[in-house]
Amino acid sequence: MADALELDALWEDFHRVVNMTSAELADWLRVRDSGELTEPLPDDAGPPLGRHVLAILQKRRTDLTEDDLRAMREVVDTVTSRADLENEPKADDTRLRHSLMTVGHDPLKPRP
Repeated sequence: MADALELDALWEDFHRVVNMTSAELADWLRVRDSGELTEPLPDDAGPPLGRHVLAILQKRRTDLTEDDLRAMREVVDTVTSRADLENEPKADDTRLRHSLMTVGHDPLKPRP
């Protein structure tokens, strides 16, 4: 398990880049996977990493597993490498936005 300082930093980074609430992410994953003919069960909607992010958002820091920490690092790396967190988001890049929303980051959501 990571030491306390590393865990604190990862927790902060994860919650900085994951700017969607668990309800917003759950809704997005269901919408993203809904189809004309079939639709997965709500708990099966979205890709595995998106579902893992949703599960992490519903946990306390003390309940995190090594697998959770790996997923959190992956999300932080993915979002920071693909999104320009310092500048204004571009509304016309729908594909990138939807890809980032799958892991809990909506680049068009106003910063607090």
